[in-house]
Amino acid sequence: MAKIVSKCPGCNGMLHIASLQCPDCGMQLKNDFEMSAFDTLTSGEYAFLMAFLRQRGNLKNVQSELEISYPTAKKKLDELLVRLELAEPEQEEKIEMPKITNLTADRTSTKPSEIIKAKLLDNGGRVIVHTARGLACEIIADPDGKSFASKKLPVKPPYEYKVFDAIVDLLIANGGRARKGNGRNYRLGHPECDESTVVGAVAIYAGKKPGESVYDPVFVLAAVLEWAGIVSNERGELVLTQSYRSKL
Repeated sequence: MAKIVSKCPGCNGMLHIASLQCPDCGMQLKNDFEMSAFDTLTSGEYAFLMAFLRQRGNLKNVQSELEISYPTAKKKLDELLVRLELAEPEQEEKIEMPKITNLTADRTSTKPSEIIKAKLLDNGGRVIVHTARGLACEIIADPDGKSFASKKLPVKPPYEYKVFDAIVDLLIANGGRARKGNGRNYRLGHPECDESTVVGAVAIYAGKKPGESVYDPVFVLAAVLEWAGIVSNERGELVLTQSYRSKL
């Protein structure tokens, strides 16, 4: 049986159903039946919706089932919500590209800072990464060529790319993995925020001393490292990817 057509092939206008017929007795009902938003989905949108329901809303599992990247899965979900009239389309805004004339990268280096700078260069100095919860974070290269900025990281001075080296050095020293820790509720030096945790390593990089309050930026920094293919952003911990381990 052919799939229902939602748009007129002549003028591209929305079609309405004019009649319904019972396949058993042949009775016909004629009226102006309007199709729902679900009836207008393309085959690709329908397949994504079915995968999303099968995986009970777990985007990482949807990503694996459909063999697409996490950002692509997130984008498809956003587009599907708009198509089903459950969300408003995002307003496009004019984006001024960052100045990256001072940004250079050693593409032969295995340092996370150099890998991330190289990927930023390849993307014009601006990328969108996604946290473990699917939150979109824009990362922008600063004109100085040494640091980067994000609205999700309101810190001054901004973090330099070397912060990623500090995190990965911790993971390497701990056999390839480390707890994220908790800098929102604990001070530096507490077992949940000491030098064995990612948040503790970032705080030490930022010059914090034991007993001081710290800012917890791990959710964004972990998203950048995962985008660069360096770590897997797991529940409660970061783990070096096999592809990055093979480079060491």
